[in-house]
Amino acid sequence: MKPASHDSSDESDRIFELQEEVEQLKEAVASHAVVDQAIGMMVALGRVTPDEGWVVLREVSQRTNIKLRNVAELILIWGRDGHMPPEIRAELEAALDRIGPTQIPGAPSE
Repeated sequence: MKPASHDSSDESDRIFELQEEVEQLKEAVASHAVVDQAIGMMVALGRVTPDEGWVVLREVSQRTNIKLRNVAELILIWGRDGHMPPEIRAELEAALDRIGPTQIPGAPSE
């Protein structure tokens, strides 16, 4: 058996890989929180279950060709300031209607 060699270049590569992995995990956690919050809005405003809220977000993402996280962010922005791109709003209403008739309310009261 050969003794393990401690090549500093191997160690540097491993440190870099671990740093990248940590950054990816941080991004995944943040993304998950955004999506969960948007699902919560669908539950409250669309009167759907959390599973149905997930389906709605996924459908809007697929039909608009916008990443799910970005759709969720747009929904959260809409919840804060009442602005939503018309194509997202149309797809959101359509997706909610496929689950059950509903109408998305106007901008939140200030």
